[in-house]
Amino acid sequence: MIAANNVTLRIGKKALFEDVNIKFTEGNCYGLIGANGAGKSTFLKILSGQLETTNGDITITPGQRLSFLQQDHFKYDAYPVLDTVIMGNQRLYEIMKEKEAIYAKEDFSDEDGIRASELEGEFAEMNGWEAESDAAQLLNGLGIETDLHYAIMGDLTGSQKVKVLLAQALFGNPDILLLDEPTNHLDLNAIEWLEEFLINFENTVIVVSHDRYFLNKVCTHTADIDYGKIQLYAGNYDFWYESSQLLIKQMKEANRKKEEKIKELQEFISRFSANASKSKQATSRKRALEKIQLDDMRPSSRKYPYIDFRPNREIGNEVLMVEGLSKTIDGVKVLDNISFTLGHDDKVAFVGGNEQAKTVLFKILMGEMEPDEGTYKWGVTTSQSYFPKDSTAEFDNDLTIADWLTQYSEIKDATYVRGFLGRMLFPGEDGVKKVRVLSGGEKVRCLLSKMMISGANILIFDEPTNHLDMESITALNNGMIKFPGVILFASHDHQIVQTTANRIMEIMPNGALIDKITTYDEYLESDEMAKKRQAVYTMTEEDN
Repeated sequence: MIAANNVTLRIGKKALFEDVNIKFTEGNCYGLIGANGAGKSTFLKILSGQLETTNGDITITPGQRLSFLQQDHFKYDAYPVLDTVIMGNQRLYEIMKEKEAIYAKEDFSDEDGIRASELEGEFAEMNGWEAESDAAQLLNGLGIETDLHYAIMGDLTGSQKVKVLLAQALFGNPDILLLDEPTNHLDLNAIEWLEEFLINFENTVIVVSHDRYFLNKVCTHTADIDYGKIQLYAGNYDFWYESSQLLIKQMKEANRKKEEKIKELQEFISRFSANASKSKQATSRKRALEKIQLDDMRPSSRKYPYIDFRPNREIGNEVLMVEGLSKTIDGVKVLDNISFTLGHDDKVAFVGGNEQAKTVLFKILMGEMEPDEGTYKWGVTTSQSYFPKDSTAEFDNDLTIADWLTQYSEIKDATYVRGFLGRMLFPGEDGVKKVRVLSGGEKVRCLLSKMMISGANILIFDEPTNHLDMESITALNNGMIKFPGVILFASHDHQIVQTTANRIMEIMPNGALIDKITTYDEYLESDEMAKKRQAVYTMTEEDN
């Protein structure tokens, strides 16, 4: 059990949390939700002891071990992968290293023997002999292949490091597990594995995530942060949303009835207060009026951007023809003879673990990279707008937000451009902020504004939900569903893939393509597709 007792945190004059009291108990998984800036990550840091409170304290059941997902992806660059995972149980790792140091001594003393015996006993009690196999099992489940288990962390890619750090947090069956955005940079297969792990995890979990499907799948409770308070709900994210909306509706209805009663009493008092025969009744109604209190309907801190992609022209029947595209990167064939044709109603989700292949394909289709072999041809009525996975170059300048967006607009009118920015939660003053200093979420909203103002009838998204809060993801999801043109996209958000795509393409590890007209859930459940994927992955492992 872990609990916050009268916790207050002030940053300058602002109170981020005020007298928070909440208890997280064993056997439950709590989804910690709230708007960007509400303090979700900050609260996890308070719970983990990384951040001191202004007032109040955190209590943990004595003897329980707390583990949290590290956010510094470079912290362990000098260590082997397996060691990094085992560091998730710091005491066990210290015992292993002390044992190794003792046994490496040339002048092994009696004292060393006694100390080694003590360590061996503690090591056995902590299931130390299974540590490496347990760590390997976690790594394999998250998609880190066995030949990387003894590699140095610094040699891994960013997404691989994220998986190793997640395995570190999960290692050793911690009593309390704190996870801040654990699905970021995970492929869908790894997310599915993590979902099953947490569903079967018997201890306390507190997780921050912008993945609605993930929260619905794993959470038993929802802790909602709003205006410095935390309200606990039994149930997953959808249950919280329905409950909170119902509560608001009930409060509005109750206030409406109270306002009608107030008006009725005021009219009676005004009409009969001077009437001697009715004076007692008027006085009685005055007392009743004084007792009526309207419910405090403080608005939520949540803000939803308005995302609406409107193409300037209708798309024709000829959309895109891809013939035999192949591409090798650093000696690895990421695309192998890829061919497909798009129709004007297609919304295609590119899924699977081959992250690089998706990005390479999108870059080729946008003319940013040349294929080694093959061709592609866009229809004459098409216009494309692209959301890149890495947008660093887009914002490497000193333009203001308004000037940055204006350069992509056919209409250069400042009022017109600021209209788009206002919809995307950039009020008038924000328009003069430099794009170089924007947060990750603000940059994403700028890119989405650029796509909206383009009027393109084909949208290409490469992981657009990274850095977005739940409200922005919901708005983007709705915008993608409503869009009347063609979409090609890669996303780790299960709900976006399921509700948007009518066609699924998976680029396999060997660069081959599986293409199926279906929903994502149907694709995952398809025995035929499962067999094809397993066959290709098996062949790839044998080749390696």
